[in-house]
Amino acid sequence: MGGAIAIIPVKRFGAAKQRLLEALDRRGRVALVGAMLADVLAAVRRAEQVDRVIVVTGERRAERIALRRAPGAGVGLEILRDPKDLGHSQAATLGIVRARALGAECAVLLPGDCPLLDPAELDAALRRQRSGRVAIVPDRHGTGTNALLLAPPNAIGPAFGPDSCARHAQRARRAGLAVEIERLDSLGLDLDTPADLDELTATLEREPDLAPQTAGELERSGRLRSRAS
Repeated sequence: MGGAIAIIPVKRFGAAKQRLLEALDRRGRVALVGAMLADVLAAVRRAEQVDRVIVVTGERRAERIALRRAPGAGVGLEILRDPKDLGHSQAATLGIVRARALGAECAVLLPGDCPLLDPAELDAALRRQRSGRVAIVPDRHGTGTNALLLAPPNAIGPAFGPDSCARHAQRARRAGLAVEIERLDSLGLDLDTPADLDELTATLEREPDLAPQTAGELERSGRLRSRAS
């Protein structure tokens, strides 16, 4: 389904990834969060089915990263400020309201911490989308939600958090919408725990070009073997 708007909520970097405290210090966490966002934005700008990107954030550093990664010709970029850092679901809702105001037929809610995102895989999922359908992309554990494809953009209200995959499916069924679970490999791994960090590091050890900014930051932190060695 063409003409999609991608909505990327981004919380304040200093408050992000608290569960990684044992693995990374504050400076390392902030740098990694920024690098992952840069890779996600780079992937989205290469997606042919995305017409516009909306970043919802109260983090000025995220704004600067988004502007540096501004999409090319034909793809718009918009920053919606969330100064109160309301939370992932609330920020996503702000993006949905804006997408509806712009007349979008479809929205995809994407995380800023899935740097392995493959634009071709995202395009394929968007081509499968149709009006009245909610597609839920689960995390690698199958319980959380790493992305939502909504047609129309306000098909359901987002409710991210633990066990959100089932919660989103329930909301869609109650609304009488078609529900599909879309298992997209490149969106399966988000970064929340030290185990996720280990998995991401192992993946980028093998294929650093999947997320070059993230790989570079992991290399600078000493977690990833230097490619120059």
